[in-house]
Amino acid sequence: MAVVEVTEANFEQEVLRSDLPVLVDLNAVWCEPCKQLSPLVEEVATEFAGRLKVVKIDIDRNPGIAQAFRVQSVPTLAVIAGGQIASIQPGLIPKAKIIEMVRPHLPAEAGSLTPVEFASLLKAERAVPVDIRDAASYGRFRIPTAIHVPAEELASRTAELAATDGKMRVLYGRSTDLARESAEKLKETGVVVGFLDGGFLHWEAKGLEVERAF
Repeated sequence: MAVVEVTEANFEQEVLRSDLPVLVDLNAVWCEPCKQLSPLVEEVATEFAGRLKVVKIDIDRNPGIAQAFRVQSVPTLAVIAGGQIASIQPGLIPKAKIIEMVRPHLPAEAGSLTPVEFASLLKAERAVPVDIRDAASYGRFRIPTAIHVPAEELASRTAELAATDGKMRVLYGRSTDLARESAEKLKETGVVVGFLDGGFLHWEAKGLEVERAF
């Protein structure tokens, strides 16, 4: 089960002592917005399985927990990291906002590089950026030294992505999802590459160097 039901009896064990960050869905059976939020929470639980624990708590059956979170309305979502409340958000919010809440607290994925980590590898000449965006985007702005291999061409150009020079090939798109999915597909063919967490948008947001077309 992607979402675990937690009570006051097992809250400490399941939430406060969790090795993973925990997304807590505080709800009530009579709450209609809670019912609308529930499938979004389940999608997040499935998407980040193994990196995020997701629990739901009925505030009427567990008033002590509701009081601890100072719940004034439901639904309310909270993120617990290292046994502490890291973020809390009342109301019916979109899935993107839920992901925005949990992402800073997630453990790194295998092959995932933050912009700062990637920049360090580039400075040490230990990585090659692979821009998988469309040609127009690549032509306007790109990470310095990046080669262009559009996402739809990755499968047919694996020879260019197999590291034979000791440098890691690191995929990046506009954001994370396409690069992550592409890295997983390449792994199935025996080609191991990294990917940039947050993509080009995150790279720019960090104020890192960008190469522009002249």
